[in-house]
Amino acid sequence: MNKARAGIQSVEVGYTLLDALARASGPLMLRDLAGSAGMTAAKAHRYLVSFQRLGLVAQDAGSARYDLGPAALKLGLASLERLDAVKLARDRVGPLAMQLGHTLALAVWGNHGPTIVHWEESALAVTVNLRLGDVMPLLSSATGRCFAAYLQRDALAPMLKLELVTARKLARPDLPHTAAQLDALLQEVRQHGIARVIDTLLPGVAAFCAPVFDCDGHMVLGLVALGSVATVDTRWDGDVAGTLRAAAVQWSNDLGASVASVQ
Repeated sequence: MNKARAGIQSVEVGYTLLDALARASGPLMLRDLAGSAGMTAAKAHRYLVSFQRLGLVAQDAGSARYDLGPAALKLGLASLERLDAVKLARDRVGPLAMQLGHTLALAVWGNHGPTIVHWEESALAVTVNLRLGDVMPLLSSATGRCFAAYLQRDALAPMLKLELVTARKLARPDLPHTAAQLDALLQEVRQHGIARVIDTLLPGVAAFCAPVFDCDGHMVLGLVALGSVATVDTRWDGDVAGTLRAAAVQWSNDLGASVASVQ
């Protein structure tokens, strides 16, 4: 077994103060900050003096409250600039596919709509006529419904209008035909935090798509799971939906999304 690498304990202890400030909804008094970090006020104060010298923490002269300083902001922005949602997801999607036992895909919003940019097949791969670069429909695919639920409606309006007309012409009962029905469908996606289709786009295939957000709260990636309706747990609160949602929330957090954006 690998031995734990030696570190500097005081640095790790001091970080708990920075973490407490990052999680707080606003500036904190010394006693509250120390309590959140699990240390005495006197001990916390010594760390805060050093953090102020480094610019990691700032103290308001009027209220005496502490908050993150300009150096912390600089570090955070530098980290965000180095993040790439697709790269982060590609590095993680393989193990996730093995965990779920179903095929996973990644989608981004392209010039013509939700576009598949990565494909990870599982041992239980179902035969589907999809390829990298394919653009998914907004109403009949889990990917499309997810993007439609979380992107700005103005950007989607022409596509949605066209697909609604097509759905009415085909008289498909599994697709919305009116604006009210569309709103109800997208509200259902937002309510569950994930989109789902069963036998809608492809016969015998069920799919889920969970949204991944960036630090600005924008959906930047769709995490898709699909497989045969005979093997996929299609429940909203089932293993597939739960695992996919949890992964999307974690990836969103790693991209700097706020807690509110990913719930």
